[in-house]
Amino acid sequence: MRRLPSVPVLMPVSAPRALDTPAQQVEATIAKAIAWLDRDQTPEGFWVGMLESNSCMEAEWLLAMHFLGVKHPRQQDLVATLLKAQRPDGSWEAYYDAPQGDINGTVECYAALRCVGFRPDDEPLVRARRWIFEHGGLRGIRVFTRYWLALIGEWPWSATPNLPPEVIANPRWWFNIYKFASWARATLLPLAVLSARRVVRPLPAERRLDELFPDGRDKTDYRLPRRNSWLSWRRLFLVSDRLLHIYQQLGFTPGREMAINACLGWIVRHQDADGAWGGIQPPWIYSLMALNVEGYTLEHPVMSKGLAALDSHWSYERGGTLHIQASESPVWDTLLALLAMQDCERELTRQMERALEWVLTNEVRYYGDWSKKVRGVEPSGWAFERANLNYPDIDDTAVALIVLARLPRALLDQPRIRAVIDRALGWTLAMQSSNGGWAAFDKDNDHLIITKIPFCDFGEALDPPSADVTAHVLEALGLLGFDREHPAVARGYRFIRKEQEADGSWFGRWGVNHIYGTAAVLPALAAVGEDMSQPYVRAAAEWIIAHQNGDGGWGETCASYMDDSLRGRGPSTASQTGWALLALVAKNDRAYERAIRRGIGFLIDTQRDDGTWDEPYYTGTGFPGYGFGARMDFRDEKTRERIAQGTELQRGFMINYNLYRHYFPLMALGRARKFLA
Repeated sequence: MRRLPSVPVLMPVSAPRALDTPAQQVEATIAKAIAWLDRDQTPEGFWVGMLESNSCMEAEWLLAMHFLGVKHPRQQDLVATLLKAQRPDGSWEAYYDAPQGDINGTVECYAALRCVGFRPDDEPLVRARRWIFEHGGLRGIRVFTRYWLALIGEWPWSATPNLPPEVIANPRWWFNIYKFASWARATLLPLAVLSARRVVRPLPAERRLDELFPDGRDKTDYRLPRRNSWLSWRRLFLVSDRLLHIYQQLGFTPGREMAINACLGWIVRHQDADGAWGGIQPPWIYSLMALNVEGYTLEHPVMSKGLAALDSHWSYERGGTLHIQASESPVWDTLLALLAMQDCERELTRQMERALEWVLTNEVRYYGDWSKKVRGVEPSGWAFERANLNYPDIDDTAVALIVLARLPRALLDQPRIRAVIDRALGWTLAMQSSNGGWAAFDKDNDHLIITKIPFCDFGEALDPPSADVTAHVLEALGLLGFDREHPAVARGYRFIRKEQEADGSWFGRWGVNHIYGTAAVLPALAAVGEDMSQPYVRAAAEWIIAHQNGDGGWGETCASYMDDSLRGRGPSTASQTGWALLALVAKNDRAYERAIRRGIGFLIDTQRDDGTWDEPYYTGTGFPGYGFGARMDFRDEKTRERIAQGTELQRGFMINYNLYRHYFPLMALGRARKFLA
């Protein structure tokens, strides 16, 4: 477990540098940032920053410990983490400086504190309860929160979406598990087991949540929200859900035990090497509970390995308290750190060689879930995490190809490197979706009807192609010598053009938000030989220029995913300033030199004395917004209106990648230095 500094760490910003020219200031800033990276590298050769998300992580693990009948050895530290994160109004937020608290996180944190012994009249719970009631009470909580309350006896299972385990046997043309996004699929199966058993491990009588039901449990409206007209898919699925509950209550469910056993087999086979599942928290925590319900004791190797993962790289200390990550990003961080050094034209050092070796060793040579749709291709690629064989992702693989393509010729010609590139390239091309774009984990995972199932209100249930992932693939292909005439590039290019917004920007699926999307696309267009003087490219650059802040930096709030007026607007951050500069430098137009120099000035002036930058704001995206899974929903005007009125749920899952603040500014400085030379 790594001990990490508090964020933000208020270290002094460097004083103005008494250097002769701005070029020398850039050189000094780059040198300090590279030195910081050298110091931060792990002995194994990789880089990794903690991945901050929200307090549901710690709260749910406390609830899971109750469910499993164990006490976390550092329970008080997890409790301290929750108390420290509570806002003055009593709520818990989904991301740093969010405009309001999150009802789901607040209810889960409240339940976790009650679970470990807090009383209703303890001050933190008084404030939290008041906020919950002021924001509609339990009526509006998401499906995942309802499941958690059902598992501890505080919500009727009959009022949660029914997940029949028989889904594992559905044919490919029906609601097959492989029609769900990888993260939803891995979460659905253990939840299906728990849902089928309707298991309850209640809180002790003195710790029950009676005070959250002020009118009594019998008068509580447990129904799922009805948001659509009667003639809609969602209404149809709500009716179907009711019928499934009636079917289960009859007690005659032929084939159920066989289906549950099939789910258990799938779960066990999908455990990661480090003990987690899917490289993310939800399938990991639900799989442990489902297996335990089915007779796996805590001493069973699968269970003990899963619990032991909590004490390794999944936990970190900061500010004297213990935090648990929703995922981890060593492959992603290492690749982008290497790319930043390449952008600064650093000669291959021993540190870079160690990192490269670590990356090569972590190539995924396993037929994961992707192989259910994509046949006849040799497995390759890289996962986001260090131990996730089932889900290599296209984004990490594209960046790996970019890094490998830019190696010195002597290395590039080595048979081992060439073989890795050929395998990864073949796999990436095979994963291109029918519409020409690339998604994160799967091919053609875009059946919108999936998003209407009641279970899928938690966030993104699909993995459709996005402009940012597609752009990274196109950039890799361009660096590997593919031109616009190649069929895969041509199809990807058409997808990118189609995805451009009317204002000239591109939506950011995996980073916040239009600054990220636009910064991914423009370098990709340059890499495949696009004429960067074209009007649509100029419109993108002008959009970036128009959103530069007065301090020279750029920023965009996570709230921009719901409110279009907030696109490109927010406090300046190091990472988003880096993205904006990457976009402008790719345009390669001296007309933007003043904006570029101002952006460089922001990065120079805000660099800490130790060589890195402070950034408390969240600029990474897990689930990008507040809708029902499809982008068209959370950008829909009626959905936005419901959110403004407080009748819609916040479902965005936002991330602070703690190394984004470092390698993206470094990339931008390296490329800007070359542009200005």
